[in-house]
Parts: sequence; structure tokens; C-alpha cells
Amino acid sequence: MKIVVLDRDGVINQDSDNFIKTVAQWLPEPGSIKAIIKLKKAGWTVAIATNQSGIKRGLYSRQVLSAMHLKMNQLLDDYKVDWINYSPYLDEDNSACRKPATGLLRAIELRFDISLEGKFMIGDSLSDIKVAKKIGMIPLLVKTGKGEKTIASLGKDLTGIKVFDNLLAAVESIL
Repeated sequence: MKIVVLDRDGVINQDSDNFIKTVAQWLPEPGSIKAIIKLKKAGWTVAIATNQSGIKRGLYSRQVLSAMHLKMNQLLDDYKVDWINYSPYLDEDNSACRKPATGLLRAIELRFDISLEGKFMIGDSLSDIKVAKKIGMIPLLVKTGKGEKTIASLGKDLTGIKVFDNLLAAVESIL
């Protein structure tokens, strides 16, 4: 199975340090919708693994999150993502499903009855890179969202991690 796992905020949609709290604030990153459509047209399965601590913080509800995902899938038209997995927890909850813990990715493996080892994970944060490496995925880093901050914090530790301007550039490299 050709599968790619995407982070959401900062990769598919624009991110904010103040959280994306409404459907109106959910705006796609330039080229991201086109990137997902390209993957789907090429026969790839697309899964999303996203931390959404704003739920536990009381900033938005699960219903609002679902409405954001509905908006994304409406923009994708006939090329909807195959699976969206999210963690509503905070770092201090020590949840097995909050990245960089592996629970979100293990759930994707169970859902599709596959191993994600050797598959691509595209993200913008250190937690995306860490979780991908923990289970043997190939981490790809985008400069959008928190990407530039992640690059600056990693410095020389970026060895072996391919960096792309955005999701579309990463997808075109995969394809």
C-alpha cells in the first residue's frame, strides 16, 4: 500500500500560536489541497495524524474540529483524505496518542492493517520528526507552519531529513 501520513496544522492548513479555533480560521496552506489531490490521483492513501490540544484547553469542541475537517474534505472534492486521527490531549497528560508518542500512528497501522515502517510522514514540527523516527518512517519536513522554527532548533541535527518549501513540494518529490 502506498500511504503517506500528514500532520495537519502548518502542513495542510495555516497554523497559529493562538490555535485554529473556528472553521473560518481554517485556511489551507498554498498548494496543500492540490498536493493531496495529486497523491489521491496517483493512488496513494492519505492519513492525517494531528495533535489538537485546543479541545482539552476548551478553545474549541470536537464538533468544531469535525467541521474543520469537513471543510477540508469539501475543498478536496472527490479526493478526500482516507483517515483523520487526532489527539485532544496536552503534553502533561502523557497520552500515548499525543505526538511524539506513537499512538496516533499505531492506530493508522491498525486501521489499514499495515506497518508504517519505511513510509513517509510529512510534518512541520520536532514532534512529527520524532514520532516518524520512532517507528521507522521517513520524516519529511516542510518550512510552512512551525517548519522554519524547527529547522532553526535542529541546526546540524537536520542530517538525513529532507526539507521542502511546502506540502506540494514534498509531495512532488515523493511522486
